[in-house]
Amino acid sequence: MNTSSFGSAALDTDALGEVIREEYTAVAEDPGRGFHFHTGRALAERLGYEPAWLDALPASTLASFAGTGNPFRHGSLQEGEHVVDLGSGAGVDSLTDAAMVGPNGSVTGIDLTPAMVVKARRAARSLNHVRFELGSFDDTPLPDHCADVIISNGVLNLVPDKHAAFAEMRRLLRPGGRLQIADILVARPVGDGAKRDPRLWAG
Repeated sequence: MNTSSFGSAALDTDALGEVIREEYTAVAEDPGRGFHFHTGRALAERLGYEPAWLDALPASTLASFAGTGNPFRHGSLQEGEHVVDLGSGAGVDSLTDAAMVGPNGSVTGIDLTPAMVVKARRAARSLNHVRFELGSFDDTPLPDHCADVIISNGVLNLVPDKHAAFAEMRRLLRPGGRLQIADILVARPVGDGAKRDPRLWAG
């Protein structure tokens, strides 16, 4: 069993990975089931995604959107940039990236859940400058300094070892590169019981 410690609390990180994969497999394969978090186009609109971006996406991809914010509030991407999307899910942000950077750029999405990777690859099969790989936020299968931009939407909060996650982002970014992250911040202390509960982490 692998664990991460938070003061007196210890989290079983293997169990957390299984819970995350279970939860987001359901979001990929049965997005209309209903979850304790919001999903789909209505969520993306609430978060400020442009209607034109959403209209360009496959409906099945958009149905599995489960972000917590809008990384594009930090600015649009530029033509020709190389982007890594950490926690790419069904591909909503990655496909939006792809339209912004164009065929002279590239987008690589990384996700922990095989069902999400399969769904994203299906949506991007006609795009030569987009690919999706299976991997974790803090240990990606990508080379050093491959990204002009790293985006992430609602996934950093799922990673127990934030130092490892930011170290990985630093490794991937080229000199002068930037982060565009949307995520959840907790303003009050979290109890040890919650810190040990993989299902609370995954939600």
